[in-house]
Amino acid sequence: MSRACLLALMLLITSLSATAELPAPVQQALQEAGIPQDAVSIFVQRFDRDTPLIAHRADEARNPASLMKLLTTYAGLELLGPAYTWHTDMLTTGATVGDTLHGDLILKGQGDPAMTLENFWDLVRALRKSGIRDIEGNLLLDRSYFEAQSHDPAAFDGEPYRAYNAGPDALLVNFKATRFVFHGNIANGKVAIDADPALPQLTLNNRLKLSQAPCNNWKDRLDYSVTNDGDKVSVSFGGDYALACGEKALDLSLFDDTIYVFELFKQLWREQGGTFNGRLELARAPDNAHLLVSANSPPLADVIRLINKYSNNVMARQLLLTIAAEKSGQPGNIDNGGHAIRHWLADKQLDFPELVIDNGAGLSRDARISSRHLAALLLTAWRSPSMPELMSSLPIIATDGTMAQRLKSSKVAGRGHFKTGSMDEVRSMAGYLLDARNRRMVVVFMVNHPRAANSRAAQDALLEWLAQHD
Repeated sequence: MSRACLLALMLLITSLSATAELPAPVQQALQEAGIPQDAVSIFVQRFDRDTPLIAHRADEARNPASLMKLLTTYAGLELLGPAYTWHTDMLTTGATVGDTLHGDLILKGQGDPAMTLENFWDLVRALRKSGIRDIEGNLLLDRSYFEAQSHDPAAFDGEPYRAYNAGPDALLVNFKATRFVFHGNIANGKVAIDADPALPQLTLNNRLKLSQAPCNNWKDRLDYSVTNDGDKVSVSFGGDYALACGEKALDLSLFDDTIYVFELFKQLWREQGGTFNGRLELARAPDNAHLLVSANSPPLADVIRLINKYSNNVMARQLLLTIAAEKSGQPGNIDNGGHAIRHWLADKQLDFPELVIDNGAGLSRDARISSRHLAALLLTAWRSPSMPELMSSLPIIATDGTMAQRLKSSKVAGRGHFKTGSMDEVRSMAGYLLDARNRRMVVVFMVNHPRAANSRAAQDALLEWLAQHD
């Protein structure tokens, strides 16, 4: 029997010896939060024990929110390798004569999740430094590495312009986001707003008022509306902005995917002294196209740090579709990605019948996994060659990422690596904790309840109790 199979069997058989009774501090915190214990699933097991310490409703399929990224990133490390990189190519079928490209410029994406504004500028700059100044042709975008799909950014929570709702794309640039930076000016009593990138198709209407209020929940006091007119977008900001906030930023996804890339390319190309007056075209790169310049992403081991530390949804979705494309040999789609991960789990003798992967990011009402099986995944990952990369990608308690402000004055500060999950009616955390006697354990805590947002104190109470438990 394989080690993974033996592990799963031990988790199942020995769970009866684990306590379903929650520690008193956790019970009290849940009661004060108005959250019934049957809405909570917890699984805890030390690595030096064969039986779990706590297995509370551990077999119930719960919505894990962003904990699903643990599955996607661990699978990515093993299926693609920690050194895997994405590349974005600029090609042509034309000829360069002097400093003029006679023919179309082809921009071909491979799903790079980390093609930021700065990295795209570097790619455009590389083309300019190759000696080309004038492009006498069109810009052709090849997005065929991922299967064409319809994506409704409003479907999840009715917030279609929030950057976290952006859909995946084989030619994803800067997460399709426009960053609005706000800064109060005490001298003139106004709020300045700067947009980056400031595309010419964007009109900004600033009706914000500067206030002397504290900077609590500043986004809740900020109103915005978006009006689309063809390729042009108008954004109006209203409400108030507190001087005490200093500088804050809000990322919005405003433009159609292809329009965003096309207009951004034109802006950056002209800023670097190039000329281009062509049209936008969408097609696969011809087989006879030759490479002009290329950009490589950071390695996957670095990319998953961005995914897990800051819970980046669209990057996780890009990774799932990349797994799909690489393992199926077909354009990546959600079904192929899910199939590849299930096949990988089966090879590891891990059977999660309740698992619903959906988009791989956890930004879903349908995603499901049990706390027992998520713990089994983390226990298996601990024995994997990819363990250092996965663990280092997780937020550290009281230190960075989504755990930066948690338990700062506690004895568990700095002693745990945890992925967190958060959306309406869901709060969750899962990862590795080192207790006061330097014994490491896996901890999974999931809440599915209308009052789940109030469960943070219970989660923290569990970590503090575990750290001192004998």
